[in-house]
Amino acid sequence: MSDDKAVNLEKLLQEGGQEDNSSLFPPAKESDAGKVNALISRAMRLLSLRDHGEMELRRKLLTPPVAFSKPSYAKPSHSSKPPARKSTLSFSKEWQEEEEQKKTQRQFPEDISPEHVQSVIDYCYQHNWLDDVKFAERYISGRSHKGYGAQRIRSELQQKGVDKEIIATALENSDVDWCVIARELAVRKFDEPLPTDWKEKSKVMRYLLYRGFFNEEIQSIYRDFDD
Repeated sequence: MSDDKAVNLEKLLQEGGQEDNSSLFPPAKESDAGKVNALISRAMRLLSLRDHGEMELRRKLLTPPVAFSKPSYAKPSHSSKPPARKSTLSFSKEWQEEEEQKKTQRQFPEDISPEHVQSVIDYCYQHNWLDDVKFAERYISGRSHKGYGAQRIRSELQQKGVDKEIIATALENSDVDWCVIARELAVRKFDEPLPTDWKEKSKVMRYLLYRGFFNEEIQSIYRDFDD
């Protein structure tokens, strides 16, 4: 990394030793090594669940996990008299207090260093765990198979922080036939033959627009396919 403030992973590794092969650094809670070690373990868990782009993974690593607190339950009363039911207002007040407590926990977390996160991001790139180009290609393939159009997929990738040029190139190089997908989706939803009455046809168009298909692709399902 070019940033002088960034954590040197190799230096931390040498200082900490390699006694624990299950992690990058030995577990030392108060040391930089321990903090980076915890972040790498968290990154590995996230990436094992599904693919992530760089910005999405960075945001998650910078967001401190909220500590789980076991709910407390009142012991049942041995009295013959049944306990009084709490009012809706009482439950609402308790819920608001719990939410405020969670919000406070989120506002004052243990600091997560952006330099540590950047070091973990670099480490993931070094081990080929991150690749925004391949991520965009796999995302387009997966979402298109679930019946989503290029317009919707583009928006989702942008929300995940993938560079616009990477998205545009991945969509351009994709071999997905969006018109065929739009047709198959419409048939599954509205049966065949597709409705031609304007009122019903407009429902088909609105549905496909919502799923992220372009007008030209929607028009093609009536124009370019034999009934």
